Amino acid sequence: MGVTSVGKTTVGLLLAEALEAHYAEGDSYHPPANVEKMRQGGALDDADRAPWLEAIAADMRRWQAEGRSAVVTCSALKRSYRDVLRGAGPGVRFAWLTGDPAVIRRRMEGRQGHYMPVTLLPSQLATLESPADEPDVVAVDVAGTPREVAQAVLRALGASGNAAS
Repeated sequence: MGVTSVGKTTVGLLLAEALEAHYAEGDSYHPPANVEKMRQGGALDDADRAPWLEAIAADMRRWQAEGRSAVVTCSALKRSYRDVLRGAGPGVRFAWLTGDPAVIRRRMEGRQGHYMPVTLLPSQLATLESPADEPDVVAVDVAGTPREVAQAVLRALGASGNAAS
């Protein structure tokens, strides 16, 4: 979890590989109206995010029922959003990818082909409710390489995996 451009997709893919888990990209759950709103520079509100979060949680419940582990990347900016995802079942944990806003902005400016404009970073940072006091959340700084960040997440979660080493 984390604001745009912290590396959720890149790190998430490395984690899924290391854990031999299913991977799901949260952005793929957004309805077309959400994507278009963001493309036009509009920030999503709680009403926009509700069906998106419910769709992610529904798949998480299904994977748990099937006995499958999964790594899901999604911003989960507010505690109430994380609570929706927690409702998917036991064992849901969060890795909060965080870092210096200037570093995140530079990464965002260097991205190609993504619908999220740089102008939305301040609204994401303003919306973010720090999960630092939530016991199922580990914070990992994104200053390192994606592999270093993935390794830090695995250590913080007490998980083992071989592909991220």
